Amino acid sequence: MTFKTINVSQLKERLTEDNLVIADIRDANSFNQAHIPNSINISNDNIAQFMMERDFEQPIIVVCYHGISSQGAANYLIAQDFEDVYSLVGGFTDWALQCPDKIVNS
Repeated sequence: MTFKTINVSQLKERLTEDNLVIADIRDANSFNQAHIPNSINISNDNIAQFMMERDFEQPIIVVCYHGISSQGAANYLIAQDFEDVYSLVGGFTDWALQCPDKIVNS
């Protein structure tokens, strides 16, 4: 099994899904400055807790800066038996360009 990819417009359509999890792996400072609504900042410090609190069938979308690092993180989640994992193509950079009205600023 492998992760899937999702683009910005597909994610925008899915934002209202109740069980959707958006895992932002950017550094905490960047996350705190701006992030996708309802996303969770994930790091090595809290990944174990994050995984314990999720169902294996829950859709998880991994977000990084440009859509590269999220692929490795998505692969890691797949290796931990999560079944519905996506990497956001273009990362938060593309999200910010295409959906400036859908950004939470701290």
